[in-house]
Amino acid sequence: MYIMQWNITIGNYRLAMLESVEIVRSVEQLSDTAIIVLPATFFNKTLNIEQQIKPGDAVKIQLGYDNYIRTEFEGYLERIATNDGSLSLHCEDALYIFRYPLQNREFINPSLDQLLNYLLPGGFQLANDYDFRYDRYVVRNQTAWQMLKQLQEETRANIYIKGKTLHVHPPYSELFGEAVYSFQHNIEKSELEFRNADDRKVQVVVEGKSHDGKVLRATAGQSGGDVVQIKIEGVSHMPSLQKLADEQLKVKSYTGYSGSFTAWLLPFCDAGFAVSLYDNDYQHKSGTYYATEVITRMSKEGASRTIILGRKL
Repeated sequence: MYIMQWNITIGNYRLAMLESVEIVRSVEQLSDTAIIVLPATFFNKTLNIEQQIKPGDAVKIQLGYDNYIRTEFEGYLERIATNDGSLSLHCEDALYIFRYPLQNREFINPSLDQLLNYLLPGGFQLANDYDFRYDRYVVRNQTAWQMLKQLQEETRANIYIKGKTLHVHPPYSELFGEAVYSFQHNIEKSELEFRNADDRKVQVVVEGKSHDGKVLRATAGQSGGDVVQIKIEGVSHMPSLQKLADEQLKVKSYTGYSGSFTAWLLPFCDAGFAVSLYDNDYQHKSGTYYATEVITRMSKEGASRTIILGRKL
């Protein structure tokens, strides 16, 4: 039987009590987050933790079993909230640093690389292999976080932080490790659905509107099923529009599982991992998938990971 272990520091303060912790790591959400819940009192004494920590303090969360723990989250304390007698510490990864104002500026025919380098704070590196071009892009009263969020929503690129590197890639193009799961051995709960590509008829329509009002349209997939529509202002570069349509079709249409499953802390799994699923009863359904999001939880009830799958690799 495994014994749960944890070590959480905020600034120079090491937590001595923990009610629960939940970590969300994703390649589709702009930032990884963590919520640490503490009891408001311990042995009828108020913790007064607000006197020990403050927003902006560095946060490090380590979880594991027995004498083996590993770092699951590093970031910053965003805010402290009180709820039903408990204290909730809301944390955000290094995207917290991106919440600073940018100078207003207009870009003519910029590449995505140019825009990303404009908002990148000092001390960070950029890893971008997503080729996308705007006709015109205007920065007006935005923070770097807001500009990055807009770029993510419009291009549908996977944008996330790993260490001190801002990653920007086409969906599912970067792998950071692998994990193996079996329905018979280490999957506690499954909410997966297996579907054939023929049952996932999808057509992706991407519309780009140039600065003079001209609308260009790129499509991918087949009609007769679901339609995914994406509209972008200030883009008339057809290769960019078509690439976006093609990439989104890969995300939406494939033969295999979709949904999520829950396992324990071992094996370690992170967003951006290749997840291999094996089923001794239905071996034809075995395959490898891209983990788009991993939710890690620990409380007195136990520890678990919920892995949300993207398309089949």
